[in-house]
This record gives sequence, structure tokens and C-alpha cells, in this order.
Amino acid sequence: MSALLKLALAFDWLSTRLGKIAAWAVLLAALISAGNAFIRYGFDISSNAWLEIQWYLFAGMVMLGAPVVLKLNEHVRVDIIYGKLKGNGPVYVDLFGLIFFLLPVMALLSYLSWPLFLSMFESGEMSGNAGGLIRWPAMLLLPLGFGLMFLQGLAEIIKRICYLQGTFEMDTHYEKPVQ
Repeated sequence: MSALLKLALAFDWLSTRLGKIAAWAVLLAALISAGNAFIRYGFDISSNAWLEIQWYLFAGMVMLGAPVVLKLNEHVRVDIIYGKLKGNGPVYVDLFGLIFFLLPVMALLSYLSWPLFLSMFESGEMSGNAGGLIRWPAMLLLPLGFGLMFLQGLAEIIKRICYLQGTFEMDTHYEKPVQ
């Protein structure tokens, strides 16, 4: 199990690094948005490419940032039962959700989005807007992001199994978000 745990920690490392890229994409998107608004209203000049790069960056934020959110245990969950569980109960609920919901859905979405990316890449599809960007880089983020979520899901399963075996320490404390 130690080899699998090392693999899980490698997936954690990858998610953390890509999460930092996603964080920088937030700043870059905000700067581009502010600059675009300033130029559009200040100089009456606009470019569809600058507008589209913002949603490319947003796609990067979501698809590259989601695995680190899962790693940090900050993802959305239904609190009706989870918050009331004690001991190893939350770990078993996590395992159930990861195995029966997250992994199958991420595998399916990766599988379905890959041909769309390939089609856009091969055709060199461009935005329909004047001055727009090529579309395949944004589409690549779909199978990449879903695949990364799948890998992080595997890492979380491995870590929880190791936790239950007593070979890995993890914080199982869950605090319901303030709403």
C-alpha cells in the first residue's frame, strides 16, 4: 500500500501545482477584464479576443482548480447526514461518494469530451466572433480537468483506505460552511 500512497501523494502534488496556475488565472482574468473595460470605455476600442481570453481563463480556473479543492476537502457535499457522523463514518461516506459517483462521472466526462477536443483541434475551429480565438485550447481543458479530477479522486480513495488501516494521518474534521 505504500507505493499506492506515494502515487496518491504525487497526485496531490500535481493538483497543488495546477491549483497555483488556476489561482494565477484568477488574477490574470481580473486584470484583463479591468484593462478591457478601461480601454473599451476610455478609448472606445474593443477586441473579441480579449473578451474570449477571459472565459478561457475562467475555464482554466475551474478545471485546474477543482482537483485541489477536492484535495483540500473543501468541495460541496450534502450536509444532512455527513455533519452528524462520528468516528470513521465520514470517511466511509467519502469513500462511497468517490467510488460510486465521482470516479464514474469523471471517467465518463473525460471519455465524452476527448473526441470534442480532437475534432476542434483537427479542424482548427475558430470562434464565430470577429477577431475571436481558436477554440481547441479551451476545449482541451475539459478532458484534462475531468482526468485530473479522476486522478485526485483515486488519490483521495487511497488516502482514506490508508487512514482506515492506520498507515496515513489525515484530518477528518469537517466543519459545515457558514451560510
